[in-house]
Amino acid sequence: MQLIDLQAQYRRIKSDVDAGIQRVLEHGRYVMGPEVETLETRLADYAGAPHCVALASGTDALLVAMMALDIGPGDEVLTTPFTFIATGEMIGLLGATPVFVDIDPDTYNIDATKIEAAITSRTKAIVPVSLFGQMADMARINAIGEAHGIPVIEDAAQSFGATFEGKRSCGASSIAATSFFPAKPLGCYGDGGAAFTTDAALAEKMRQLRNHGQTAPYHHPMLGINGRLDTIQAAVLLSKLDIFDDEIERREAVAARYDEALSPYVKTPHIDARCTSVYAQYTVQVADRDRVRERLNEAGIPNAVYYPVPLNRQPALYSEVPIPESDAAATRVLSIPMHPYLAESDQDRVIETLIGAVEK
Repeated sequence: MQLIDLQAQYRRIKSDVDAGIQRVLEHGRYVMGPEVETLETRLADYAGAPHCVALASGTDALLVAMMALDIGPGDEVLTTPFTFIATGEMIGLLGATPVFVDIDPDTYNIDATKIEAAITSRTKAIVPVSLFGQMADMARINAIGEAHGIPVIEDAAQSFGATFEGKRSCGASSIAATSFFPAKPLGCYGDGGAAFTTDAALAEKMRQLRNHGQTAPYHHPMLGINGRLDTIQAAVLLSKLDIFDDEIERREAVAARYDEALSPYVKTPHIDARCTSVYAQYTVQVADRDRVRERLNEAGIPNAVYYPVPLNRQPALYSEVPIPESDAAATRVLSIPMHPYLAESDQDRVIETLIGAVEK
């Protein structure tokens, strides 16, 4: 059993993936080949966003989105501490200051009711993270951003395909960034990502920034990065997009079985009534997590902890801002196997073992 089984997915789409890669090998445009533009069009259509810019990673997508807004030294960016380091890392790399706002204890997403109190005259952006496959309260966050003239960048690294009030992740704010790291619900076979925006000028600037700030051959009016998506990864993603909706339904079915069986014993994921989730992870809360993990490991049940240390407890981003909900979640969260090809017999093993572990 695996936490995420990419080989089962590959076996399903092997012929299509292999053919797509072969086409790239034959035309030889390994960087910014035609598959990249096709992918951008399909991703934009899927998300309901006017513009998509393919990038080399989700981290690059966040970076380029913030660079396009000219975020830099002296600026503050509001975000959550309960996420992967990349969210705060990109803010810090640009010389700006991440300002951490605690999470809603049920969804693990940034608590939208606490954002406004953290805004100052230096706030340059709000970056909610749509964690574990569920979007944050985008309606309230967008309203706050609009009221204060502050752009909202959805960090959708784990939520592409999810919805909030019928709007898909990456299409529910003026700017968004997602990741196609292999373990994501929509992942390639290496690093990859994309940025989305409703603003044509921002989209053009992001395209220039991903290619060393170049606006014409060897003309660089701004400093950018090498953030281009490899054509082979675009070809892989095009194959995976064809089965993506079916895979989301399969994830939801696994989650429903887990919910029904596990909810009397552990805190299962809470999905906001306005949302759908793509269940990038299926995360429960348990007491005495180390002991529970030991029992799972003994039974051969893969598991992981996302995330054991909030960002502002990391040495590189340390701050004293109180985050009691994030601190509490970090000691209790536990992710169990979740992917579209998880057999019911394996689900039953996970359920039985986890219940046994928490009851002893």
